[in-house]
Amino acid sequence: MRKYIVLSLILIASFMSCVKKPSKTLLFVGSFTEGAPSDGIHVYEFDDATGELFFRSKVDSLINPSFLKIAIDGKHLYSVMESQLPTHGKVAAFAVDSLTGSLKLLNVQSAGGRNPAHLSLHPDRKYLVNSNYTDAGISFFQIETDGSLAPYHQLVEFNDSSIVKGRQDEAHLHSTNFSPDGQFLFGQDLGADKIRAFKVTDIEADSLRLQPSKEIPVKPGSGPRHFTFHPNGKFGYGVSELSGKVAAYTYDNGHLEFLADYQSYATKQEIYRSADIHISPDGKFLYASNRGPKEDSISIFLINQETGSLNAVGHVPTYGKHPRNFVISPSGKFLLVANQFSNNIIVFERDSVTGELTKLATELPFNNPSSLQMRTYKRY
Repeated sequence: MRKYIVLSLILIASFMSCVKKPSKTLLFVGSFTEGAPSDGIHVYEFDDATGELFFRSKVDSLINPSFLKIAIDGKHLYSVMESQLPTHGKVAAFAVDSLTGSLKLLNVQSAGGRNPAHLSLHPDRKYLVNSNYTDAGISFFQIETDGSLAPYHQLVEFNDSSIVKGRQDEAHLHSTNFSPDGQFLFGQDLGADKIRAFKVTDIEADSLRLQPSKEIPVKPGSGPRHFTFHPNGKFGYGVSELSGKVAAYTYDNGHLEFLADYQSYATKQEIYRSADIHISPDGKFLYASNRGPKEDSISIFLINQETGSLNAVGHVPTYGKHPRNFVISPSGKFLLVANQFSNNIIVFERDSVTGELTKLATELPFNNPSSLQMRTYKRY
């Protein structure tokens, strides 16, 4: 009898060891610290069943870590530093402890110019690109084996302008995106009304560099800000800050072909300030944020999977002011919005069938939130 009991216990233990424990989702929040050292990055654990947030850690003595980028494997977090200051900005690398939610600073490198505004990662996980807004340019970094950053090995700078006085008197590189295959890089130049395309070279030599490929003009006065590729790799979408529109493109082997643009705001405005853009993990819906002055909202579009065209589904208020950045949870069940000027982060539940958003009771007070990143870690 005892032999059977022992055997049963062994079988149960073996079965339990094969069962995966629940996963953990972390939310990383970057912010503006008003130009002074402060606890600019916070980490929260996110309950993917209820939408609740639980504080886990913060990093002190940071100045304006206003844009974050989580590594593809989730082991490292990268942040711009000292943005919107009269001196050259920086880029920092952190190691992520997924068990505790804590961050460890690895190193800091010069961004190569003033006001670093955006970071993107090459698909092979070995390279990072920073976009400098004020001193318009792109700095290219190699990621070391421990996740830290080598000094930038290439700096590409731009001089140009467009028609909106005060906003487009000079070039302003706001963001970049690698193509899904990593062969090309596309930079959104808000000041010049251009998408700047680059060919990624020296891939076989394991020393990537950017070679200017072409300049893709957008409608004058648009101010292209952020961009995203569709999961199927056939379409791309950009949000323009100054025109308040979302532009749709077809994509093929380094070529973006304009399809149409769509008004992101629900109502006509005297001034437009569209900001961020993301596509749901299933590729069915596109979302964009609009920052006042009279409408703070998230616009929702249904994506035609065959043509890439968009159909407006509706708009929801962000329940705050100046939604600079938002993120869709890895599961696709939630959307979180960072309202910078009202100092709050709002959680919405997302309907995967209709794309519509429903505000939850969860509201996180946070001073000047400007960037949200999420990553789900598996527990075994």
